[in-house]
Amino acid sequence: MPLLKYEQIADDLRTRIANGEFGTGDLLPSGRDLAEQWGVSRATVVKAYDTLRHDGLVVARQGSGYVVMETPVARPAGGRRAGSTRLSGGAPYRRLGTPDRAVPPGHVAEALGLTQGEEALRRVRLVLLDDGSPQSLVTAWFPASVADAAPRLSAKGPIPEGTTHYVRRETGRFPAEGVDITTVRLATDEEARHLDVERPAAVAVVLHTAFDQRHHALVCEEGVTPAHAFEQIDSYPMG
Repeated sequence: MPLLKYEQIADDLRTRIANGEFGTGDLLPSGRDLAEQWGVSRATVVKAYDTLRHDGLVVARQGSGYVVMETPVARPAGGRRAGSTRLSGGAPYRRLGTPDRAVPPGHVAEALGLTQGEEALRRVRLVLLDDGSPQSLVTAWFPASVADAAPRLSAKGPIPEGTTHYVRRETGRFPAEGVDITTVRLATDEEARHLDVERPAAVAVVLHTAFDQRHHALVCEEGVTPAHAFEQIDSYPMG
């Protein structure tokens, strides 16, 4: 399905930001300029900027326009229902270490459909609470078919447009289905150190796997959240 005009404008701006044309805090083109460039109404441009704002990529500045967001945001693992955005549930985060290739744990390898001993690309982030303390330790595993086609996943820094949009732009693949499995266990030594909790400490573990249009795994994320920071609320129709 071809992208709507506002989606095309949003994707073009994502690409320009990702390519370094606009850096952190930079002012983005005005609504009038973009409307003239694309031959659309100002309302269409506003919808494009709203899309980027909800993705946590830009922020509106009173009297000046839209600028590239200074503090990147990320979400804990799971809960990526259709219509959700990176800004909803998003929080500041820190990237831990440098992305590397490793053999994932057995349950992650099974979720990704990997063969025994097959490596995947590992990216680790620490999502923070408002006071700067740790909220969730998230390890994302990308199969080689995705990592090889999207080389910036191997870079240390954040991907401003978000990994979902970046992977879609590079590969044409996008999430069509997600599976979340939530369990409870005790934190490992390394998890307790990153989450700043004393052992023994109970943690909730969300294993989130995103599948593309052909039901091939795009990524498997394991989010580990200490008991005091974990809350799950489900709202659903009855009757």
